[in-house]
Parts: sequence; structure tokens; C-alpha cells
Amino acid sequence: MQAAKKQNIRHLSLEELQSYFERSGDKKFRARQVYEWLWQKHAHSFDAMTSLGKELRNKLSGDFDLPSLTVDASQYSADGTIKSRFRTADGHLVEGVLIPTETRQTACVSSQIGCSLSCKFCATGYMDRKRNLHYDEIYDEVVHINQQAEGTYQKKLSNIVFMGMGEPLLNYKNVLKAIERISSPDGLGMSPRRITVSTAGVAKMIRQLGDDEVKFKLALSLHAANDQKRHEIMPINDTNNIKSLIEALNYFYRKTGNEITLEYILFKDFNDSIQDAGELTKIYRQIPADLVNIIEYNPIELASFSKPDEATTELFMQHLEKNRVNARLRRSRGKDIDAACGQLANKDTIH
Repeated sequence: MQAAKKQNIRHLSLEELQSYFERSGDKKFRARQVYEWLWQKHAHSFDAMTSLGKELRNKLSGDFDLPSLTVDASQYSADGTIKSRFRTADGHLVEGVLIPTETRQTACVSSQIGCSLSCKFCATGYMDRKRNLHYDEIYDEVVHINQQAEGTYQKKLSNIVFMGMGEPLLNYKNVLKAIERISSPDGLGMSPRRITVSTAGVAKMIRQLGDDEVKFKLALSLHAANDQKRHEIMPINDTNNIKSLIEALNYFYRKTGNEITLEYILFKDFNDSIQDAGELTKIYRQIPADLVNIIEYNPIELASFSKPDEATTELFMQHLEKNRVNARLRRSRGKDIDAACGQLANKDTIH
């Protein structure tokens, strides 16, 4: 007969842990000790919980599982960016990136193993979605990337962006629970204002974020300023057109007052004309967006897009500026190790 699957101890709340210790006839304060080991001291085994007696560690090991994400491999870019491939306890691979600048240490984290949205310009979009990441796995990504920031740059993480593999709003509960743990004083204690969740545009879930009155920032991956073009590169636009996204973002802002950013990748001869800039300006006028990030396209083998030349990019930016759009050109980092925006795909060449 197959043994019953043990419960992941990190999926228990502090109250549930307290109940467990009370039922076991142990002292209630043990729960707080264990919780601290799990979320603040980042113990990845029961043996690592050295303030607990061996007998108790053995009991916990017999009753619970403690699966965790491990760093499978890392790559270092010439510009200081570090890409890591993480391995889950059940053998899946997922990538995360540390992006260092003079003023920030940013973790770009993944929320799913693969992705189901099939955006035509994104390497992850050509992978199947294997499963959602659990909230403790997302938390582990942040812990590992923070350790890299401290070890390499002697600085803690200052920002987290959910812009890695997967669509965060299609893993809603785990993403929100991960952010709750990351921002909790008995977790990593990071301000939710320093966390940005990026979505390809799931209108219903953007509204849900408003109803849940979240505290973090939101970024919409727009990438085309009319439905026809957006449909070509982002199939999700079929069910979540630009009008529905504008309405959802306004609802989100009314409910939360949180910062909204629009993300727009420039593709040569596709969405880089002055007419495109004009259409983007019109959308910007309808949304309480703080900023439009114009992003350099990073080529991938599976797609035929390329980036426009500097002169075209400059004209596009000038048009936005002239029309008082708060836009910033974001130069990509980590391109030499496929760690830039849209390039994460668990390549076997990582070492």
C-alpha cells in the first residue's frame, strides 16, 4: 500500500501549526519557532532547525514534507545581471533574474512553469504551461535572488517584479499569498509598494485585484495600441480587448490608487510608426498610468521580430514626449545570457 502523501509544512498557517503542537502535547511556542525557521531563517530541511531538539526535528520530518526550490545553475552577464535556473522538488525548471543597477537590486521572478498565453514575441510563450508555482516556491525564488544580491553586491533586494515566466493573474491565489509572505513582518518584511505585478491583460482578474484592495503596483503588457495588431501578437486580446482592459485598469485605480505602468515593446515595422505612437498616446489619456515603459525588443530564435533602428525609436519617443506622455526607454539588460525581457525559456545551454 502506498504511504499517504505528507503535507507541506509551509502550507500551514501559524494557527494551524499551533494546533498541531497542542494536539501533540507540545508547547505552543514551538509553533512560532518553527514558523520563524520556515519564513525568516529560510530553513530548507528540518535538520537545519538547530534550536529544536533532535527528537522534535525527527517528529516533524515524519509528519511533514518541506519541499523547496534549489538553484540548479546560474549565469552571469557582462552587465552584472545574474540569471538562475531553479529546480522544484518535483523536478521542474523555472528561471529568475537579479537585475542590479546603481540605485536598485531588482528580482524578476516567475509565477508559472511555462505559460499558456502563447504571446508571439516571448520565448516562454512557446513553452507549454506545466503547472502553477506554489506560493512557497515563489517565495524561495525571492530568497535565493536576495542571497545573490547580498553575496555579489552586498545589498539587499530593493524591488521585485513579477515579469518572469508565466501570467501572474492566472496563478492569482499563489501570487497574492507569496506577496503576503514576502511583505509580512514575519516573512521578508518588504514593502508591497516595491513590488510590481505584470499582466498580459486579464480584465476580470485586474478587477479582482481592485476588489482585494492590493497594495502593490500593476503593469500592463500592452505592446500594441489597437486590437487588430494586439490580436496578432497576443492571443489573449481575443477575450480581453483594449477597451475591457482600459475599463479594468480604471476600476483597479479607483479601488486602490496604486501605480499603473504600461509596457510597450517596439517591433520593427509593426508597432513603431508615428501613427502607433499616436494610438498609444490615446490609450495613455484614458488610463491613470504613471509611466509608459518603451522596451527594446530582445530577439528570440522562434520569432521573426526585430528591433527598430535608433532613429525610428528616437522619433517614436519624441512624439510621446511632445504629447506629454510620461515615457521612458528601457534598455534591456542580461541579453548576452538570454535573461532580458521575453527571453526566459529554461535553455539547456545554461551552465
